[in-house]
Amino acid sequence: MGLRQFDIAFIEFAQEPLVRSNFKTSIIGIEIRDHIQKSKIKHIRLKELFFIVSGFAFKSSDYVQEGTPLIRIGDVDNDFDESNMVLLPEDYKEEYERYLLKENDIVVSLTGEGKLKADLVLCGNKYLLNQRVGALRIKTELNIKFYYFLINYLLFTKTQFYWWSNGKTQLNISPFDFLKIKVPLLSKIDQEKIVSKVEPVEQNIKKLKSKIKAHQEVINRVFAREFSFNLVRFEALKKVKIFDIDFSHYGNNKDLRKSVKFHRQAGQFVLDELKNHTSKKIKDFIAEPIVLGKGIFPAQYDNDNGEYYYLSMATIKNWKFEKENARLVTDKFASDNQNKTVQVNDILLARSGEGTIGKVAIINDKELNGIFADFTMRIRLKNYNSLFAYYYFRTEYFQYLVEINKKGLGNNTNIFPSQIQEFPLLDIEHKEQERIVFEIKTELDVQEKIKAKISQERNKIDEIIENAIKNS
Repeated sequence: MGLRQFDIAFIEFAQEPLVRSNFKTSIIGIEIRDHIQKSKIKHIRLKELFFIVSGFAFKSSDYVQEGTPLIRIGDVDNDFDESNMVLLPEDYKEEYERYLLKENDIVVSLTGEGKLKADLVLCGNKYLLNQRVGALRIKTELNIKFYYFLINYLLFTKTQFYWWSNGKTQLNISPFDFLKIKVPLLSKIDQEKIVSKVEPVEQNIKKLKSKIKAHQEVINRVFAREFSFNLVRFEALKKVKIFDIDFSHYGNNKDLRKSVKFHRQAGQFVLDELKNHTSKKIKDFIAEPIVLGKGIFPAQYDNDNGEYYYLSMATIKNWKFEKENARLVTDKFASDNQNKTVQVNDILLARSGEGTIGKVAIINDKELNGIFADFTMRIRLKNYNSLFAYYYFRTEYFQYLVEINKKGLGNNTNIFPSQIQEFPLLDIEHKEQERIVFEIKTELDVQEKIKAKISQERNKIDEIIENAIKNS
């Protein structure tokens, strides 16, 4: 990995409010400042135009089958697709009126990977706002679409969002810092011209978005069809809160777990469905025992000279290994832990942390040098199509097995190799595995092409706005 090198005057560090001396806050900060200074257009902070409303930490136990949609972080930049939203009781609109979105609010993400996402509220008094999401609310009359386009599409705005974001494992931005983001101040006529040019492109983006299917949806649909999984029945059982079981049922759990989640009807249903198709378990196909990775100390990182990546949970949280989010380790750490390296077709499974536990990534780079972390486990299979296993591990059925078997409280939940190896593994001919893999991969490739087209259209909008600013 090449060394990132730059020159900076020491006094520049003092220009940054938190005196953070790294590339992100120093060099990018200078680039932001220079961009504004070179611009012929005056820039103002968002706080001069908007208030910001932060969301509330609603409890999952409050969710209902019918009611008021809740905007969570995953719902932002999704055109208010209510099919994936959770619902809260209707009377929450009155009880939590402060968090009720109004028409022309701009919903923005306040956490994630330093990537700004936004949506414009067209229908007021309909949605409640969850934690980690904010809503920009206008102070005075303005062209809301113009400012929404600046926030959602202009690269310069997104760069500032990234610069103001803080955090080691997850980047967050405070509502106070969000309002420090600067936007160009253009005349009303120029704003209207930009809106008229951007609107047709945004419509193309919305059409493309409507064609996107979540990877999870594609995988579930194919597996459900091939193995007659009754997902409708499964979803219905997941909603059952009260049920009776025999006292002897507790003895079926080797840890004698008595908590409700270890005995859910939906969990037993999943096991029965899988056992109808296989008597084999993951341990019947492993080339070597499933093992946990290696922990690391800060001094054992070496981003300048290291040759091995450290594959932490954070690097696989998006169902694939993301090299750009990984750090390099010292040569000594790598040489001392050659038994914790990865090779092509290995599957890594996150074994801890709510929101990440159970997520998997398959290693598909033959040239990758990597040491996997102690909060992940390596699954190395034999006589089995690893990509088929990877897709199977991503199904709702397998992920639910993780849900009902994980141990611990709050965010500190864990699952272990001794549990994972006992999970059922579908046993079908290799040709059938390859056929299913080909179908899923083909469909997922189509989805990626659509996303690439959306990215191109978003870049068009950025160019439209930037050119308009330069020519104003």
